[in-house]
Amino acid sequence: MVLYIKNMVCARCKWVVSKLLEAHQLTPRSVELGEVELGGTPTPEQLEALATDLQEHGFELLEDRQSRLVSQIKTAVVEYVRNQRGERSENLSDYLVRHLHQDYSALSHLFSSVEGATLEQYHIAQRIERAKELLVYNELTLNEIAWQLGYSSVAHLSAQFKKVTGLTPTHFKTLGARKRKGLEEV
Repeated sequence: MVLYIKNMVCARCKWVVSKLLEAHQLTPRSVELGEVELGGTPTPEQLEALATDLQEHGFELLEDRQSRLVSQIKTAVVEYVRNQRGERSENLSDYLVRHLHQDYSALSHLFSSVEGATLEQYHIAQRIERAKELLVYNELTLNEIAWQLGYSSVAHLSAQFKKVTGLTPTHFKTLGARKRKGLEEV
């Protein structure tokens, strides 16, 4: 049985969910971002208790097909941004079609209707959060960050960064990690 979990967007999230599954005596075959494959079928009582505990930790057990698909879209966008290294041979729409085996316009329409924002807006928000993370680490130049995130130039990254955050990347860097958001908040 596969469970879909909203807001499960990082390695620490996977660890927390694994611990919650153990606490409810559920044995996962695999725990991936937004998705858990169980070795057996839980009782309705186990699922209800798990859903309550997940919610206390900022997660949500998704039950309807549309919610699960939106969660899969978000996970795919996060993976796309995190695995990006310079110029992409594949754009986001092709990546989503390949990973989710659905028509992009249908995915885009569903995402917009459920989330109240476009897929492109979500993608930009994820790119900016990744840029914030890289700025805080202080290991890459702004030029290297722009290249790594697939921006055509530092000016393009800076303009989009300022539009989303209200700050220039340089000003943000001086403020440090205080202005970063968790992935589940984006």
